[in-house]
Amino acid sequence: MIESTTVIAVGELTRLARQTLESTFPLLWVAGEVSNLTRAVSGHLYFTLKDETAQVRCVMFRLRAQSIPWRLENGQQVEARVLVSLYEPRGDFQLNVETMRRAGLGRLFEAFAHLKSKLELEGLFAPERKQPLPRFPRRIGIVCSPRAAALHDVLTALRRRAPHLDVLLYPALVQGEAAAGEIATAITLANQRNECDLLLVVRGGGSLEDLWAFNEEVVARALARSFLPIISGVGHETDTTITDLVADVRAATPTAAAELASQAWYETRQTLADMLALLHTTTRRRIERERQRIDHLGLRLIHPAVRLRQGRDRLPLLGARLDAATQRVLRRRQERVDALALRLSRAAPRTTALYGRLELLAQRLETTISRGIQRRRHGLEQLADALTHLDPQQVLARGFAIVRGSEGKIIRTATDLSPEEAIDIQFAVGTAQAMIIDTTHGRGDPAVTVVSRDNPD
Repeated sequence: MIESTTVIAVGELTRLARQTLESTFPLLWVAGEVSNLTRAVSGHLYFTLKDETAQVRCVMFRLRAQSIPWRLENGQQVEARVLVSLYEPRGDFQLNVETMRRAGLGRLFEAFAHLKSKLELEGLFAPERKQPLPRFPRRIGIVCSPRAAALHDVLTALRRRAPHLDVLLYPALVQGEAAAGEIATAITLANQRNECDLLLVVRGGGSLEDLWAFNEEVVARALARSFLPIISGVGHETDTTITDLVADVRAATPTAAAELASQAWYETRQTLADMLALLHTTTRRRIERERQRIDHLGLRLIHPAVRLRQGRDRLPLLGARLDAATQRVLRRRQERVDALALRLSRAAPRTTALYGRLELLAQRLETTISRGIQRRRHGLEQLADALTHLDPQQVLARGFAIVRGSEGKIIRTATDLSPEEAIDIQFAVGTAQAMIIDTTHGRGDPAVTVVSRDNPD
């Protein structure tokens, strides 16, 4: 609380006044007439709001001003939601405008907001319930007034972009108290008759009251029940209605709705036109190339008699060229044969000298073989003499005998014998069997008794 004796600066006073105003007055709606409207380069709006008894300065900053769905002009009756404030540099009392609506539309705005919230909670605006538009519709239905300028715009656009399409009109009022019911009835009738592939709900621009029929719940319900895909083209680009939100696709204007409906046909026509132009260009170029080719072939075309005469004229020349080529080939072949013969003669061995050396080697081989044979024969004779001296038969012939025991083992000493042992005695001629009477282990011979004697061999 400032005391009466306190001295403060003007700036402090205006600041305190502003704070007091802003904290005392909440955001509130103020009705009045717009005058002295000024649009600054920055985009801010400056104007005066007045009535029969008073006026007050107002400012609406650029970002707030862009949200107004219509163009603000002098003389309009409006309702502004404002913050009561004070412009400190000049000490001017002013209202900072947050949003604005046309006077008398507060109830409609509230109804719009309430219905929008209700339908949104029910899921009527959900993207997943939106139906895709047919790419190439053959018949299009239009819900509109027969006298509306919007119908003319739609038909003009369709004739320009897809003149072959069939169009059915489902007439309905688009403004007034009965308009909402007629629009809902027309949508329902189009679904019952099922005569078209796509439905357009259109109307030109206007105020909120003019477009209110498209904000009614009965229209929204009819749109939600429709199994036909629906394009909404209501109002201008800045206008948004419940119909726009419930419809499968929203178009900015009725003309835009017609363009969306015929987009594929129009693009196909353009594509076909481009392909036709390309085909004409390609065909023309091909024809030109073929004509040039025919011209070149025509220049090369010669009468058979002329060609034969030219051939006969060329025969001597070709014969001479053939003879020359043959001679060149034969000459090259002969030169190659001569070169090979020379190389062969140089590479042939000297057989005379080799024959003499071969005879000398043969004589040396014969002498060497003869001497080898003699050496081998002499060696064999020596071996034969040695074998003769070692022959057991020769030893037996000198009076020796071979004694074998009962097991056939040769007896070398008397110790190998025992009394009454049968033995075999082999002489140079014949064999004998004997019985051992006794043995002497000294130098004396053991006594033997000959039992029998075999016949000489």
